[in-house]
Order: sequence, then C-alpha cells, then structure tokens
Amino acid sequence: MFAERLAAFHGELERELAACGRSPESVTILGVSKKQPLAAIREAYAAGLRSFGENYLQEAAEKFAPLREEGLAFALHFIGHLQSNKAAKIAALADCVQSVDREEAASALERGAERAERLLPVLLQLNISPSERFGCLPAEAPRLAERLHACSHLRLDGVMAVAPITTDRSEISAAFELAAKTLPLVGGTTLSIGMSGDWREAVRAGSTMLRIGSALFGARPSA
Repeated sequence: MFAERLAAFHGELERELAACGRSPESVTILGVSKKQPLAAIREAYAAGLRSFGENYLQEAAEKFAPLREEGLAFALHFIGHLQSNKAAKIAALADCVQSVDREEAASALERGAERAERLLPVLLQLNISPSERFGCLPAEAPRLAERLHACSHLRLDGVMAVAPITTDRSEISAAFELAAKTLPLVGGTTLSIGMSGDWREAVRAGSTMLRIGSALFGARPSA
C-alpha cells in the first residue's frame, strides 16, 4: 500500500516539477512518520523512502534507534518544536534539526552537538503564518542566521516554514514566496516548505524539500 502511494506521489510531483521547468532530482521527499507505528516505517523503508521526519524526541528515539542498531541507512529529521532542555538528546539522535527558531535553542543545540562530537545540519524555522506559534519572523532571520553561522558544531543549511491554515491558495503561495525570498538572507540551499495539502504551491515557490505525511502514510492512527 505504501509503495503504491509513494509511486503515485512521485508521479504527481514529477508532473508538477516538469510544469515548473524543474528536474525530479530538485526536491527531496521527507516522510513525516509522526504517530505512525514502527511497522509503517519499515514498510516505507522497504518501498525506498530514506528520509523521515519526526516531531517528538521520545517517539523518534523509540522508533528509529532500533533501526539504526540494525544498520539501516536513513536520514532522520527533527521537525517539531525545539525545546532547549531536550536539545542535547535531539542533537545526538537527529541527522538534521529543522526547527531552530531562537538563539536560546541554537545555543542549547550547539552544546549538545559539541557533546556528541558532531557537526549537525540545521534549518532556521521561519514564521510566515499568523496561525503559527513558533518560528522566527523573516525580518529577524538574518540576525539569528548570524548566530547559527557562528556555531562551530552547527551547519546552517537553509530554512523551514509552515504555511498558513487557510483555504485561500493565493495566501499560501504568498507565504511560501516570502520564505523563498528569505532563504538568500539566511544562507544555505534547503527550502523546506510544503506538506500534503499545499505541496504544489510549495513546488511553484521553489521548495527543495517536501514534508509529506498523510499523502504517503494515510491517516495517523487515533491511538
């Protein structure tokens, strides 16, 4: 079932990219596996998915640490709100942290990465939506980016943002375009925008990474 959904999504994505004059290789699909059981992740891996996104530290550790012990190769992205008191454990577990939105979190993550003796890729989370609680305002992003570039154990690879919760497609497009315009001010090449309900607008705005959950895994289990 997952393999069929993944193949169908790849087909839709390639058509959208072609319409934008972009290559299929220009976008990475990040499978958002929050609340999905380990069996679903194994099925996704067997279907060829190699990049996963998780929102909660404990859940991510419980599901992905065993897979690492088995020697499976994948990239685990932390995409949830970054709490400073959990930053050290997140720095040791994740291959990328997409939700750095303030200096306090950056400092805590830097200490965690130093303790883990690793260079940790990160994304600066932008707030481009009036309904979003977290994220750095675009006008303040260059300052936070300077702080991140100064961290010797963090590598700033770009930005992440969540679209407004609205049925107005033009509002979603405008928000994504704002994120795209902010990327050069921050640095890096990763533009992580677009989810299951708004990925087409994201691709048109230049997204290089789509965070896709329900379109691949189906509805999250209720329990």
